[in-house]
Amino acid sequence: MASCFSGSHFGPGSQEYIPVAEFYADKSVFVTGGTGFMGKVLVEKLLRSCPKIKKIYLLMRPKRGQDVASRLTELTQSPLFETLRKERPQELNKIVPIVGDITEPELGISPADQAMLCQKVSVVFHSAATVKFDEKLKLSVTINMLGTQQLVQLCHRMLGLEALVHVSTAYCNCEREQVEETEYAPPAHPEHVVTLVQTLPDDLVDRITPDLVGDRPNTYTFTKALAEDMLIKECGNLPVAIVRPSIVLSSLREPVKGWVDNWNGPNGIIAAVGKGIFRTMLGTGGRVADLVPVDTVINLMIVCAWRTHFKRGEGVVVYNCCTGQQNPITWQRFVKTSFKYMRKHPFSEVVWYPGGDITGNRLKHGALSLLQHRLPAHLMDLVSRATGNKPMMVRVQNKLEKASACLEYFTTRQWAFADENVQALCGTLAADDRATFDFDVTNIDWDAYIESYVLGIRRFLFKESPDTLPKSRSLLRRLHIVHIVTQVATVLFLWRFLFSRSDALRNIWRRIVDYLTRAARLLVAIA
Repeated sequence: MASCFSGSHFGPGSQEYIPVAEFYADKSVFVTGGTGFMGKVLVEKLLRSCPKIKKIYLLMRPKRGQDVASRLTELTQSPLFETLRKERPQELNKIVPIVGDITEPELGISPADQAMLCQKVSVVFHSAATVKFDEKLKLSVTINMLGTQQLVQLCHRMLGLEALVHVSTAYCNCEREQVEETEYAPPAHPEHVVTLVQTLPDDLVDRITPDLVGDRPNTYTFTKALAEDMLIKECGNLPVAIVRPSIVLSSLREPVKGWVDNWNGPNGIIAAVGKGIFRTMLGTGGRVADLVPVDTVINLMIVCAWRTHFKRGEGVVVYNCCTGQQNPITWQRFVKTSFKYMRKHPFSEVVWYPGGDITGNRLKHGALSLLQHRLPAHLMDLVSRATGNKPMMVRVQNKLEKASACLEYFTTRQWAFADENVQALCGTLAADDRATFDFDVTNIDWDAYIESYVLGIRRFLFKESPDTLPKSRSLLRRLHIVHIVTQVATVLFLWRFLFSRSDALRNIWRRIVDYLTRAARLLVAIA
């Protein structure tokens, strides 16, 4: 694989090659979004694979009555940190919470903590963002844009900053079918958008949001595009890299296969499909589903900081962290393979046998939604009311259909995300670093990955023990029989209904029977 670098500072064959873990030795790192899905994996990986790292400062805010110390304890007790807790628990002492809030001026960080960070931090990872597709524009601007701006201002004051890695999204330029690893003109002037949301009443901002967002599908992709532009304009001579992941799912290998901690994106839909309460989704099955494991993205981010320091004179470099070019999988294959493993490793308390499909026909999708989602939900709620239980299925279906609608834009379209910078970066790594910080997406075995993904949803989202699998499989076998019987009964009922009301259908049936009778007699005569 060709390298995009020149000079003697890099390259596996160079005597001056500095391993990635050594680059982080005795350095302190500042992370925003460290309590989010990607941030947790980043912190764990830095501690486990860069053992000489000095400190990891996490921007955290008190939440639900918990102070940051309690939140940090809760964070490190999660299954993600189990390997570190068992093998090297002292590493967890390197995590230092910094009280702050990405929505506040100066990130809500005290002057004393700002001064400390400016003196001690060498590498910054900015992953804090609101990833809700339907977030109100004002909050999305505050977090995704102004948060980035505030962070850049803090980075300008850091005396020994060696790298700033900004996490964006591959879909911030989703109006283009071909997306290169380069900066693009923003969809609006960031300053104008900030002024609008800060001066206009909230209800007026909500009304004009569709006009502002334009051909972008949501406020998330819109504000992430504007945040990139703000970053590039305001970073000056800071050593900056931008990582654009596509749709981020559970971990591929590290530190726990299949780890996932949220219902975002496809996760909630797949979970509902596995429970048997969601059976149809609008999408084009033959389109590429650009899915990427979270640990693949994190490994790339860690290596990007290493590369950015040694090549800081090259300006802002963009990395599209995607699978569609090197190791594509279609939505149809993703859905079918998910079914395969949801039936092999069924969830507990499944309502109906998992099945269904992804369809590009809106009329068919609407009819199936009515018959398979809304009607059963209303019937189940009627039964719940009659038995004195709380009705909830209609509310659940409304949420699922809203989540499905948010994904429609991405399941009905396809993009080609160029990834030459990612490939070139991989080519500069020594063999040990390529193994430790693996972000080569050609190494993903989709079948095995989707199996671990389904098991991860079962274990980490539904909190279901492997011990419950035999009981779940027994229930699924019974539901499968009921499912088949129901299908046969439905076909017979429809046939009977139509047959009793159509002279034409009865005539056709008589002709078929007559033809089959004659054919049978002919065969008997020949024999």
